[in-house]
Amino acid sequence: MTATTINEAEIAKFTAMAEEWWDPKGKFKPLHKFNPVRLGYIREHLLAHFGRDGTDLKPFEGLSILDVGCGGGLLCEPLARLGASVTGIDAAERNIAIARIHAEKSGLAIDYRATTSEALAAEGKTFDMVLNMEVVEHVDNVPLFLKSCADLVRPGGLMLTATLNRTARARVLAVFAAERVLRWLPPGTHDWNKFLTPEEIGALLARNGLKVTGRTGVVFHPLADEWRRSPDLAVNYMVMAEKP
Repeated sequence: MTATTINEAEIAKFTAMAEEWWDPKGKFKPLHKFNPVRLGYIREHLLAHFGRDGTDLKPFEGLSILDVGCGGGLLCEPLARLGASVTGIDAAERNIAIARIHAEKSGLAIDYRATTSEALAAEGKTFDMVLNMEVVEHVDNVPLFLKSCADLVRPGGLMLTATLNRTARARVLAVFAAERVLRWLPPGTHDWNKFLTPEEIGALLARNGLKVTGRTGVVFHPLADEWRRSPDLAVNYMVMAEKP
């Protein structure tokens, strides 16, 4: 195994699309559609875990959140608006440049850095919540990646991992249909062989001192044109874990 999580081909792939991060009809349209269900799940768990009042305008004030593989900042910005102190990291420098410009235009103070989880962990940084959203299937050395992310969670903190299951249905829907038929994503965005099952994710989290506290599937409802939570983990899913 390499001593880094960076996959140069994956970095180049997302750098090439960086200008379109904030275009809701562009190449990142699926993430824009996905954002409400992701934010809802994050908000629900943060409120419950840290005993915050959901009626407050900024319920996450005083909490630190790290978004690993933040891209253009689609999750960082709404979390910052909810009061959190947000750090976003990405190995693609162009993504960070786009994220910084957009945050500045939006009047948001977000700490964006072009770095990796293992480099940040080596600095001894820790956060109340660490997010790994649709990243783990794009990195090299998954055990190192999840270990470094777990190291970044402070005791009593949370980590959320969102990814794709390695099932036949995921191969058909997330790769063939999404990339070749519906054209939601550019061809070659995903490699089915790099998908991980919920059990594999759970085992890696446990190995690094985290306890899984929740799992949910996420499915697309075409008539409503929206993503919703579901008990079906066969394609897209999220795993919440806590560090005791």
